[in-house]
Amino acid sequence: MILDFWKKRRRAEIRERTFPAEFSAITTANVPYVARLSDADRRELEGLTLVFLEEKPFEGCGGLEIDDEIRVTIAAQACLLLLHRDTDMYPNLDAILVYPSAYRAKTRRVDGNLVIEDEGVRLGESWTRGTVVLAWDSVKHGASHMFDGHNVVLHEFAHQLDGEDGSMDGAPDLGRRSRYVAWARVLGEEYEELVSRLRAGRGSDIDAYGATNPQEFFAVITEMFFEKSAAMKSRHPALYAELAAFYAQDPAGH
Repeated sequence: MILDFWKKRRRAEIRERTFPAEFSAITTANVPYVARLSDADRRELEGLTLVFLEEKPFEGCGGLEIDDEIRVTIAAQACLLLLHRDTDMYPNLDAILVYPSAYRAKTRRVDGNLVIEDEGVRLGESWTRGTVVLAWDSVKHGASHMFDGHNVVLHEFAHQLDGEDGSMDGAPDLGRRSRYVAWARVLGEEYEELVSRLRAGRGSDIDAYGATNPQEFFAVITEMFFEKSAAMKSRHPALYAELAAFYAQDPAGH
């Protein structure tokens, strides 16, 4: 409890600091979504971003040198998911690794008695404890194209929220136990509908990658919630309502 008190006090002090003009210039240029926020939300986001930058270390990979543009662009987007929410600052996250572009990573999966190892190209990944990995060019593209429904930072940090309860399973910490019933029903129905449509060769406005598993579905619909909010609210109202309650935001109303 004492540690929590001092942590909250220190964070409150950081959030009261003036947001540097050079940071504002970066968010204006690289994260146009911020311009849609109210003045109060923008100030809250700036405070959260300062805390994030104070607490979370960045590491350049593949020859990339980390600078303020990289740090602020990523932090501002990650903190969009924390607006209005009484939550910790990604407590399981110890480091953000950033590559200049798509990178190769080993994958491992079990198929019956076989363990299959492979190597694939990735734009980002999020580990249950410790690390988010991002490709910088994809970060910039996703942030600047704010209505295409694809944003690697929102996607990977949604995974971090999903894992805060100890497992990435498509159900983040929802607080009250009663919330899980509606969450499971609505997201379960939407997930099964997406899978069924794809198996039948029919399209969907929800990205097909969401049919991979429930945890990827949550990350994909988080991208859609922020970047295609009006379409989600119109075509998937129950799904939108669940995410609006979780994120405590109504982006379709901006």
